[in-house]
Amino acid sequence: MQVLLLEAGGSDVNENIHVPLGYLQLGSTEVDWDYHSAPEHECGGRRITLPRGRVLGGSSSVNAMVYIRGNRLDYDEWNVPGWGAADLLPYFVKAEDNERGASQWHGAGGPLPVSEERSHNKISQAFVDAGEQAGLPRNPDFNGEAQDGVGLYQVTQRGGMRASTAVAYLRPAEERSNLTVMPYMLVHRILFEGTRAVGVEASQLGRLQELRAEREVILCGGAYNSPQLLMLSGVGPAEHLTMREVEVLLDQPQVGENLSDHPATQLVWTTPEPESLLLALEPAALEEFEATQTGPFASNLAEAGGFARVGDGAPAPDIQFHVAPVHIVEEGMRDPEAHGVWASPCLLTEQSRGTVRLALQRPDGQAGDPQRVLHGRR
Repeated sequence: MQVLLLEAGGSDVNENIHVPLGYLQLGSTEVDWDYHSAPEHECGGRRITLPRGRVLGGSSSVNAMVYIRGNRLDYDEWNVPGWGAADLLPYFVKAEDNERGASQWHGAGGPLPVSEERSHNKISQAFVDAGEQAGLPRNPDFNGEAQDGVGLYQVTQRGGMRASTAVAYLRPAEERSNLTVMPYMLVHRILFEGTRAVGVEASQLGRLQELRAEREVILCGGAYNSPQLLMLSGVGPAEHLTMREVEVLLDQPQVGENLSDHPATQLVWTTPEPESLLLALEPAALEEFEATQTGPFASNLAEAGGFARVGDGAPAPDIQFHVAPVHIVEEGMRDPEAHGVWASPCLLTEQSRGTVRLALQRPDGQAGDPQRVLHGRR
């Protein structure tokens, strides 16, 4: 069987993808779709930044590399046979190549590298100590027996370098003779015969072409681009498609509905001690990373964090903390000018749902951004 992989962006050759701290330089670049939500009523009318990877490896090439599986209760509450926590654990273990070695909760020898944080920043450790003093348990493994507590995150890195899905899965697979990878291939729509997908229409460097599949078409554009592409292909809410002058192939009102995202707030402080990731500007930091792949440049940014239960009788943690030893300014769009710390409590049990809709009848990131709109709790 022949496999053709289409990627709207390019190859992951940007050095900032692979050097962990380079993550700060990837927003609003050629490797980011640079999406924003529609104006959010519950956020004072602001448009929320929605980073999404437009490069081989997708969002795993631009994210913060924190390795978290999710709480076991999340899977059990689905109440779907074969998708409970006990059913999925063997697959999580099989996927891992954990630096800690094999155990009841972890695997070794799998395709996905999972490692300890190699930055060792004092501010991150101070947060863990403070959390313990506040009464939260110290937790060395959020993917182990219990999730509650504070600690340092494990990360999807190998040897201090990012291990995206492109690095972990695609690079080994590229050795197969039956795989063809086509970058800079922007899919415009899915081709159908009746209601059966038979291929795609896509453009590369402005040249539009049809690519036919002998067996199947697998859509993997994520929470935003998958519904966007379905709607551009005529599959979605008929009223919305008609408004966007898209011919309706199949009226599917649920396409683009029930978008779930975790609302988070950001708290930022400056610190008098020169201990933050601003130390990456010192020549010694680059020398350390080049020699040992440790220090500020090895940081995934959100080095520390934890899980807590704040709701009365919460059966599982309902808040997650992400803590970065850096003074983040304007959501990271401007370089920090002082040493500091950033902390972001994130709600895990959100009940509000949003929608993804077409802005225009175009697949590119210029005028066709899919928009996320939160309609409040329902």
